[in-house]
Amino acid sequence: MAERRYNDKEIAAIFRAAAEAPQQPTVEHDVPADEGLTLSDLQAIGREVGIPAGAVAQAAQALDARVGAASRTIFGLPLGVSRTVNLNRRLSDDEWERLVVQLREVFSARGRTRSEGSLRQWTNGNLQVLLEPTETGHRLRFGTIHGAARGAIGMGFALLAVTGVVAIATALNGTFGAAIPGLSVLAAGGTAFIASGAWRLPRWARIRQKQMEELATQVLTPK
Repeated sequence: MAERRYNDKEIAAIFRAAAEAPQQPTVEHDVPADEGLTLSDLQAIGREVGIPAGAVAQAAQALDARVGAASRTIFGLPLGVSRTVNLNRRLSDDEWERLVVQLREVFSARGRTRSEGSLRQWTNGNLQVLLEPTETGHRLRFGTIHGAARGAIGMGFALLAVTGVVAIATALNGTFGAAIPGLSVLAAGGTAFIASGAWRLPRWARIRQKQMEELATQVLTPK
C-alpha cells in the first residue's frame, strides 16, 4: 500500500498545526518538491526540531479530514456541503457501528442504515454518509443539502417568474396599470421567499462542515 505523500503547502500546514505556533519551521529535505514527503518523513523532521511525532501525526490527520471538502452553491450561497475522506485502511464493523452512534448524536437523528456487500450507508433525509471500498481500504463520503432553503428559493423564483408573465400579459392587453398592486404583492412574496431561504444558508453550512470535519478526524484517529 503506497504511503500518503504531502506537498509543500500541506507540510507547512501540518508543522504549523503541530507546533501550535504562528511561525512555520524551515523544512529542508532531499525529496523533490513534486514527490512530497510521507508522514514518517515529517515525523523524522519534527523530532529534529523538537516536535513530538504524535503531534505531527494528529496534525496530518486533521489536514486529511479537510481534504475533499466541497459545497454546492446557488448565487454564491452554500446550498449543500460534502466531504470525502480516504481512510487508507478498512473500517471494522465495530468502528462503523460506533460511527453510526456518533452520527445520531451529532445530528440528533436516528437515521437509517443499509448495507450492500461492502457498501454501507447512513441516511437521514437529505443527509447521507457513505462508506465505500477503495484500493487502499475505505473512503468515507458525507453529503447534505438544505432542502427547506432550496424549496423556499425555488418558490421565490417561481413567484417572480409568474410576476413577469402576468406583467407582460397585462401590458399587452392594456391593463398593466390596474395590475400593478397585484404584481407588487407577487414580486414582494417572491423576494421574501428567496431571502428567507438564503439568509439561513451560510451559518447552516459552517455548522455542517464543522460537524463533518470533526467526525472525519475521529475516524482518522482510531482508538
